[in-house]
Amino acid sequence: MKLSMLLPLALCLKLLGIQSVLASSTVPFTGTLKKAQETGVLVIGYRESSVPFSYLDHNQEPIGYSLDLCSYVVKAVKQRLKRPDLQVQLQPVTSANRIPLLQNGTIDIECGSTTNSVKRQQQVAFGNTTFVTNVRVVVKKDSGINSLADLNGQPIATTSGTTSVQLIKQHEKGQSIDLREIYGKDHAQSFLLVANDRAKAFVMDDILIAGLVANSAEPDAYKFLPEILRTEPYGIMIRKNDPEFKILVDAILSNLMLSGEINKIYAKWFESPIPPHSVNLHFPMSEALKKAIAAPNSEGVQ
Repeated sequence: MKLSMLLPLALCLKLLGIQSVLASSTVPFTGTLKKAQETGVLVIGYRESSVPFSYLDHNQEPIGYSLDLCSYVVKAVKQRLKRPDLQVQLQPVTSANRIPLLQNGTIDIECGSTTNSVKRQQQVAFGNTTFVTNVRVVVKKDSGINSLADLNGQPIATTSGTTSVQLIKQHEKGQSIDLREIYGKDHAQSFLLVANDRAKAFVMDDILIAGLVANSAEPDAYKFLPEILRTEPYGIMIRKNDPEFKILVDAILSNLMLSGEINKIYAKWFESPIPPHSVNLHFPMSEALKKAIAAPNSEGVQ
């Protein structure tokens, strides 16, 4: 049998497995599903400035790629619980509080731009990888900064609750330089520190920076430094030790990936004009993400 004939068969078997997850009648529920069944509410944590994953539009309503993906999870939870009346509450979170709020039950799922790392997996769990990003540094073109070495002694903007600046020190060109960190409460504020010349650089995931630059007053005023500090997978964040909910989340994401539906969702947010200013990020899907979609997994970066 040819490989071209085996692939559709494998896809059909995978999708049948997904349907069995949703149709399962096993009770009682556990973890997040039990909480949602008892309260009648599923609480989604979202970010306010993680363009285009999870952010506020011109009406201050949460929108984005990650929220679109989570909407499919919500539909599956309603189906699994047989609760079409299940209410969805949206709760803003930040880099600093997203994990504690998930752990203490304030939110049930985080639909933002969180890196799936082995270290974080000690505290939380993640669904299948939904994006792959590179951590890079953005500066103003007229700053005179052309590499990591030029950052010595300079103020560097970073967002509270993130670890990106540490990656500069781990890079061969950044090991011997001194950095002065200035913290923003979110990515928008961190980028503003550079825009207002309070910081010389902002270190963060390239796609998040691209969104902020594209929506800034002077998009042509900025540039990325050439060094890539790390490649990281993003995932929808859920509570640790909740296998029933993780199976459901992974099943829904796998369905979107293996059916090709995720390609349409991706194009909507990364290759089309998006709110609030109808800016097109022109950010085609990377080969790393294509591989993650072809073989869904939730492996974390070291």
